[in-house]
Amino acid sequence: MNRALFSIMLLGIAAVPAVADQPNVLVFLSDDQGWGDLSSSGNTDLRTPHIDSLKRDGASFDRFYVCPVCSPTRAEFLTGRHHAHSGVYSTSAGGERMDLDETTVADLFKAAGYATGAFGKWHNGMQHPYHPNGRGFGEFYGFCSGHWGNYFDPMLEQNGRIVKGEGFCIDDFTNKAMRFMADAVKGKKPFFAYLPYNTPHSPMQVPDRFWQRFVDRPLEMINQQAPGREVETHKRSALAMCENLDWNVGRILAMLETLGIENDTIVVWFHDNGPNGVRWNGGMKGRKGSTDEGGVRSPLYLRWPGVIAPGTEIPHLASVRDLLPTLCDLAGVPAKTAKPLNGISLKQILAGNEEEWPERILINHWKDRISARNPRFRLDHTGKLYDLVADPGQRKVVTREHPGVARKLAAVVKAHREAHMPGYYQDKRPFMIAHPDSPLTQLPARDAKSHGGIRRSNRFPNCSYFRNWTSTEDRITFGAEVAASGIYEVVLYHAAREAGAKCELSFNDATLKFEIAEAHDVPELGDEHDLHPRMESYVKDFKAVTIGKIVLKKGKGELTLRATEIPGAEAMEFRLLTLERMQGGELRRRAGGNRRREGDRDR
Repeated sequence: MNRALFSIMLLGIAAVPAVADQPNVLVFLSDDQGWGDLSSSGNTDLRTPHIDSLKRDGASFDRFYVCPVCSPTRAEFLTGRHHAHSGVYSTSAGGERMDLDETTVADLFKAAGYATGAFGKWHNGMQHPYHPNGRGFGEFYGFCSGHWGNYFDPMLEQNGRIVKGEGFCIDDFTNKAMRFMADAVKGKKPFFAYLPYNTPHSPMQVPDRFWQRFVDRPLEMINQQAPGREVETHKRSALAMCENLDWNVGRILAMLETLGIENDTIVVWFHDNGPNGVRWNGGMKGRKGSTDEGGVRSPLYLRWPGVIAPGTEIPHLASVRDLLPTLCDLAGVPAKTAKPLNGISLKQILAGNEEEWPERILINHWKDRISARNPRFRLDHTGKLYDLVADPGQRKVVTREHPGVARKLAAVVKAHREAHMPGYYQDKRPFMIAHPDSPLTQLPARDAKSHGGIRRSNRFPNCSYFRNWTSTEDRITFGAEVAASGIYEVVLYHAAREAGAKCELSFNDATLKFEIAEAHDVPELGDEHDLHPRMESYVKDFKAVTIGKIVLKKGKGELTLRATEIPGAEAMEFRLLTLERMQGGELRRRAGGNRRREGDRDR
């Protein structure tokens, strides 16, 4: 029995023939994997044969550019527009959200009759309608945060409901995606499957059989820009995580073949930014967070057997913003978006038609750093010009030798800065509670503000929790908007060394009083799986307790959590609130006649 069929049988999936008239689309996106973290890029320290096969059997783009960090790249893929257009300016605390008037690639494929699913790290908003289910994805399994604190059996969510993951998260995401794709084929429906994997982003965790490959493996590739600065445990664990990614890609590619749909499926592979550590990256300058070449250059492999010729190599500049119009163009899906696209379809150069291809200037931007790239030169964020053809490592400044080029690129940077930097960091969007299209709202510590002596478990908000709650003057707040009036059941995810703290949750004129009835003193988790010391927060096995029901009225306000009595040393450690809208008759009986018209929407 072949490996793909065996995997399918383990998942309970029956092999069925392909029937879709439209091509399926499968998009892989890895997290913090540099351009050099593939054997197809020339790295001999690891082996990625399945990802490499996409390059061999399809098209590869030599100069494909993404953003310096995670959420902007995801936003640009989803919208086909520069992240500065869509409201994304940060990687946490609400700044990762795309504006609600943006149209996503999933919206377009869903409207064209596709089954749409996302499996992995979303990182573009949690509360509906920022949630994947509100942005065109009918199925979502994973987490919405920017990073996660534990990759083994973690707390995840499925379509907004909190669930417990099964094993190593990348393997789990792949299993769920395989089932989704096979179910779509069985249901005679084309699929758009998006796998935004979350590795090799830290914490540096991977199943032991992949780590063991690198414990004693001789490594020869070094970072020429920073010799002597590589950290062995980080480098080896990152490479092990990349080989795990490749194994999972291989499982899916084999499944496509077994189901007989490999010729009917467009497969895309790319990364979200440069490497998250000092390791070999083709001699380029920069890593994650940098707008230099090494921080924003990614592989792009695109395979469609029978349509895209094997071994096609494309030297033209391309951007993550080009993927939405390209995939729509290839699949025959109308790219009707509410706002103009910044990307352009790559279909004509995939077909070998290069006669009218424009000479482009691409902007790479993160926070206050903006650089510009044309086919030969890069103007870095300090205004220095480099000839990337003669000097791919950006070691020699050539501004004086090419003043006209420098002025032209500087003018493009200036225009971008003037168009987007005023108001770039200003965000008045509230966190949404109780959207009519979603019965459950999650409010994590990541999206809250602490007041008084309360401190985050880590300076990076993603996947953090609040602790040191020692005073009744302290509080936690969410700038919120209730989208629909009603009664909401509230669940608190917390830890507590002692019982007895009396607390209240309030929003405008509504208040819910409750007590921490039982102690739940548990240690932090995650370090037992770490292969390299982490920078981000550890997690805990937080306890979920229903604290009661609260009647909320539609409108904006501040959701506040406070402790009114703290008999012990600390009120609690706070991780998450969920608010679930009560349904039907119970809701109307308890909320009264003013709720009747809105209650009809809940059935």
